[in-house]
Amino acid sequence: MNIPKIELHLHIEGAAPPAFIRGLAQEKGVSLDGVFNEDGSYRFESFNQFLSVYEAACTVLTGPEEFGRLTTAVLEQSIEQGVIYTEAFLSPDFCGGGDVGAWREYMHAMQEASAKLPQIEMRGIITCIRHFGPDQAKTAAKCAAETAGDFITGFGMGGDEMRGKQGDFAYSFDMAREAGLRLTTHAGEWGGAESVWQAVRDLGVERIGHGVQSIDDPRLVDHLAEHEIVLEVCPGSNVALAVYPDWHSHPIEKLRERGVKVTVSTDDPPFFHTNLGAEYDLLGHHFGWDDEIVRDVNITAANAAFCDDATRKNLLKKLEPAS
Repeated sequence: MNIPKIELHLHIEGAAPPAFIRGLAQEKGVSLDGVFNEDGSYRFESFNQFLSVYEAACTVLTGPEEFGRLTTAVLEQSIEQGVIYTEAFLSPDFCGGGDVGAWREYMHAMQEASAKLPQIEMRGIITCIRHFGPDQAKTAAKCAAETAGDFITGFGMGGDEMRGKQGDFAYSFDMAREAGLRLTTHAGEWGGAESVWQAVRDLGVERIGHGVQSIDDPRLVDHLAEHEIVLEVCPGSNVALAVYPDWHSHPIEKLRERGVKVTVSTDDPPFFHTNLGAEYDLLGHHFGWDDEIVRDVNITAANAAFCDDATRKNLLKKLEPAS
């Protein structure tokens, strides 16, 4: 499939190749017992274990230089899959502990690394970590507001969706909105349709990370379609974490048929043994997605991207069918 791809939901640390993390650990003499399986892949059996392994892997990412190298490794993977534009979730909690000055150094390292790969455009969405609590989220939001611009274009929230409510973080989202940042948040992956209602009602986001459990509330599905709220769907992640038992049970096609704007992303690809090409191959196999649908979904992603109009126009031009 030669159609250019646009990815809107990618965690920069979660996209780290296992070999990259093992290499850093060896360089620093850090033990990562329990993080890897015997075959070298990340080890986890549940969502909570996934979060623990994710955070353990992040312990070797201790400075801007490492995050610059990480950015290069992640974007090179994306380029191999035909990705021409990606939005990566970046957390100041993992990049300087929330200190604005330190965060700037990490951000510049990632921005400089991305600029060296002209085959792909990258933008950063700063995320607070839900299970770190609302007060810590304000620190992330301050980092976002202080560095909003051409590279940092959005603000969102990841982490354990079962901790608290979306509205608990309204202050942080208001701060980001006032700084001109676009808004998204994880919802409807574990917290049910109600968590999506909270995100829409209490945070005023224009995109939802995952959002797949919206399918359980027909009124919510209609609301998403009517208000053109875009879902950043990560089917392989949902199946790997047993949100749905298999691909056939995944609701992405039902949502699309109901008029909801869906996009396709990989979330934390090496954790889930996937890549963007594999996602589209499986969507074709299970739901009959052809080139026309794939192109349409990527046009949806281009229009929903948190980028400037000139970048969007260029992306849409690249998505035009060859004459």
